Amino acid sequence: MRVAVFCSSSPTIHSKYLELATDLGLAIGLRSWDLVSGGGHISMMGAVARGVRTGGGRTIGVIPQSLVDIEFADNESHELHVVSSMRERKAMMEEKSDAFIALPGGLGTLEELFEIWVGRFLKFHDKPVIILDPFDLYTPLRDLLDHLEVEGFVKPGQRELLHWCRTVDEALAVCNGE
Repeated sequence: MRVAVFCSSSPTIHSKYLELATDLGLAIGLRSWDLVSGGGHISMMGAVARGVRTGGGRTIGVIPQSLVDIEFADNESHELHVVSSMRERKAMMEEKSDAFIALPGGLGTLEELFEIWVGRFLKFHDKPVIILDPFDLYTPLRDLLDHLEVEGFVKPGQRELLHWCRTVDEALAVCNGE
């Protein structure tokens, strides 16, 4: 099983988010699963990868050259694929992954989440898409999606393709089809 994790690379977030990322990574590694990540070594992205390796799993990073140039790359990755653009990064991450988990994050995380969720709805893939949100960071997003559905902008069946989880174990069970 290869799990892509979308998450923050911000160095200015609360430590509870880094702990969540580490816990998720460790749980992935202990299952002998692989992590597919954005290939960075800082903040939550780095914490997930280090957790996976601590748990005995493999890490596969996909990072644009421009981020390698500013010393952002996780050079400890078992595989580190350097690509030319963010579009290539996302395409390779999608190709290499069996499931997708979004942790708390900002615009980049949301952009990745929405793209992979829309791809699922349009049947470009049939892989699980999960939001792991034990801290209710995404509650306003959930409320917005409810409102958009009421107004007719979110189609029937779209919301059911997105799994909202509160625990690491619950998110990994969804990855595994449980």
